[in-house]
Amino acid sequence: MNANLLSTANGSPIQSMAERPQLVWGAPTAAERGPVIATLSNPDHRNAVGSHAGGYSVYRALAIAARTLAHDHIADLTDTAPVERIGPHPQWCDAGKIVSLDPWGHLVGEVFREHLKRGYDVRPTIAVTRAHIDMPEIRAAIAARRIRADGDIVSGHGSVRVMKAAIDPVWYLPGIAERFALDETDLRRGLHEQTGGMYPELVSHPDLKVFLPPIGGATIYCFGDPAKLGDGLTPLACRVHDECNGSDVFGSDICTCRPYLAHGIEIAIQMAQAGGVGLVVYNRKEGRALGEVTKFLVYNARKRQKGGDRPAGYFERTECVAGVRDMRFQELMPDVLHWLGITRIHRFASMSDMKCDALLRQGITIDERVPLPDDMIPPDARVEIEAKLAAGYFAGERSRGDYAGTVGRGLNE
Repeated sequence: MNANLLSTANGSPIQSMAERPQLVWGAPTAAERGPVIATLSNPDHRNAVGSHAGGYSVYRALAIAARTLAHDHIADLTDTAPVERIGPHPQWCDAGKIVSLDPWGHLVGEVFREHLKRGYDVRPTIAVTRAHIDMPEIRAAIAARRIRADGDIVSGHGSVRVMKAAIDPVWYLPGIAERFALDETDLRRGLHEQTGGMYPELVSHPDLKVFLPPIGGATIYCFGDPAKLGDGLTPLACRVHDECNGSDVFGSDICTCRPYLAHGIEIAIQMAQAGGVGLVVYNRKEGRALGEVTKFLVYNARKRQKGGDRPAGYFERTECVAGVRDMRFQELMPDVLHWLGITRIHRFASMSDMKCDALLRQGITIDERVPLPDDMIPPDARVEIEAKLAAGYFAGERSRGDYAGTVGRGLNE
């Protein structure tokens, strides 16, 4: 942590109530950067397009329309401060490193205290707390002696102590455009048109450079001492996982999502118990960001195609329905690791070439990639894993064989 960044955070003059705070993305201190204000308490103060809470902003609008929520409610942030100190890190001051979240979003009650006192409705976009997680796969790993109940990280009955942080997306549009090699005007027009004109300020106010999109964000889970994240010395095991409700929550066996999530958590715990630190990043990108409806349509198409569900048609059926095989855009994924100050991953639990390449392009090195063990792959998920291996996913020591004989379970089985 760079203490000077924080010590000067409140050292600059604060704008008067009549002024809209200026945003200087990537500025060296919070005061110079300025607060992100997307609340509606005083429209003259807004310096960002969109509204807080991502897709849940629509529920907020419904609650106000139904008169169950006061339209002028101001959040009482008493005792909501982060339970662990995160940052500042040098990456926070690089406008090209973090473009999809507000690195100061968890510290608004501290670094923008004077703005709050003067009546600016500044809301957190990140919350940091502690929790215990309890999964049957963890208890199975304890029984198999792959991890141990040490009474510190893992309790005697198998629950795991973690720090977790919820992160809402905050997009710096010039940085987003640069990350994708787009013209900012084209990006703004596309966002405006493809959301049905929901955000006219995207095209009418090019001076507003920050956008809070109506999409899901991310949750991070830290295993071990959070102070070791980003210190440049402590070994780190990491899993970056994209949401799959059917598998992650309900155990659907058509894909490897929950097994890989559990495996990532296991190696994170192992690293923490060995004196390192573990990290799981959970991104809300259901169905490769195509959505669950599209995903289920693809499932039907795969199972009903001539010859059955085979690896050769895995990506093709997705493209037929969605027009593209993947919309997760891993280019934005490294931002959360930059927020944590991470520059090196010692063990990366991922077979995805897209995730690995995105991290490397952003200057985050990877020492070892850890594939999902064969014995953790559900039978019906063989179609998925073999299709991905054929497409270039990391295979580890397993051979890239002939997958022509692999056929998934029938739709009515």
